[in-house]
Amino acid sequence: MEQNEELMTSTEAALHEYKMGLGMFTQKMPDIATHYNAFTEACFKEGNLSKKEKHLIALGIAINTQDEYCIIYHAKGCLDNEASEEEILEAVGVTAAFGGGAAMSQAVTLVQECIQELNQLKQ
Repeated sequence: MEQNEELMTSTEAALHEYKMGLGMFTQKMPDIATHYNAFTEACFKEGNLSKKEKHLIALGIAINTQDEYCIIYHAKGCLDNEASEEEILEAVGVTAAFGGGAAMSQAVTLVQECIQELNQLKQ
């Protein structure tokens, strides 16, 4: 672990780990990474749904599939696109209605931790 990683919050460390992994994958498989990144960028462009709404949807899917890296990434996407904590938690509630206890457990732990840590980084 790099020295500066020791000072990171768990959310920052996970985002850093994801970016490092994606960077290594991109070096090894540039064609796939380029096309995948272009596809996801197109999916999250402002359209009939706002970027905020798209990240709220993605957060719900990530919670339901128990994908911790995507939960963190899209919680950050929600906040970066000015979703309020209430909007995020309302989306979490809808997800829990479909995903039950497993979705709720991610919401009451990881999602709330992300909101707290990412909001502290903005200050």
